[in-house]
Amino acid sequence: MSMADHRPRSIPDQLTTPLARALKSWESLLLVVAIGIFILNSFASPYFLNAWSLSDATFNFTEKAMIAFAMALLIVAGEIDLSVASIIALASTAMGVALQLGAGTPVLVLVGLGTGLLCGAFNGVLVTRFGLPSIVVTIGTMSLFRGISYIILGDGAFRGYPADFAWFGQGYVFWVISVEFVIFALLAVVYGVVLHKTNFGRAVYAVGNNATAALFSGIRVGRVKMILFLLTGLMSGLAAICLTSRLGSTRPSIGTGMELEVVTMVVLGGVNILGGSGSIPGVVIAAFVMGLVTFGLGLLNVPGIVMSIFIGLLLIGVIALPRLWAKLRRA
Repeated sequence: MSMADHRPRSIPDQLTTPLARALKSWESLLLVVAIGIFILNSFASPYFLNAWSLSDATFNFTEKAMIAFAMALLIVAGEIDLSVASIIALASTAMGVALQLGAGTPVLVLVGLGTGLLCGAFNGVLVTRFGLPSIVVTIGTMSLFRGISYIILGDGAFRGYPADFAWFGQGYVFWVISVEFVIFALLAVVYGVVLHKTNFGRAVYAVGNNATAALFSGIRVGRVKMILFLLTGLMSGLAAICLTSRLGSTRPSIGTGMELEVVTMVVLGGVNILGGSGSIPGVVIAAFVMGLVTFGLGLLNVPGIVMSIFIGLLLIGVIALPRLWAKLRRA
């Protein structure tokens, strides 16, 4: 008889099956919450169940979720980027400048993505090469990037984007399925595979759990973090393209406050704010939860400032409640 046959079985076998673990997971709880919010919204407004209304609801989270996927990996690795909304402003401003110089849609897209990538590289170099705390660096660049936008635009705005540029933020692939939603779905699959099925994803978890141990195990910690900052900047550039396309104009205030919603989406999705754990499916469900909540409040004509208060309280709650619950259990 093997040693395995003598293992203690204090926990019933059915509780250790993958299905049982899935049902007890944070993602399952979020899914129940999302279904509950959907049902409440359907009773709160007669317009909610309209197919076009549901399609419009996706615009409340798709652009933020694009950034949230990369942000999730960054936070799992123990870092954070609070400059993402300002990167959107700078990338949008750069596209506006390119527009004034006669650039067409392909060049505008490259400018938006390139600006986001450069901003991510700037953050990454300051963190990985100079050893500065990412929260301090990105608070500084949050002001820097948006300040450059205000210097260029002042109180003005760039308008007159090409008609084909509107496809990214206003186009539909099939019936009510928007281009933005398709991009969101594709990115969810890509980031899910990267984090959960690749060696790079395992390295991200290792760095977040113990960067020193990861370094001694052969993982190039600085390189991993640099790639994650680049991805976060790139996704911010992509979000800038979609948001600018949807609005049809560029203002220096574009995307203001979006960094709070992105971080809330990531933490609500079950990613540990201290790093080391989290999942992409959780972030996907959290994106739907936040989108349904904000859209439902909009249908009820709830003021935007109330939504901001709700997002702030939600962020505090999802960080504080697990800690309070753990303390109560210990007590």
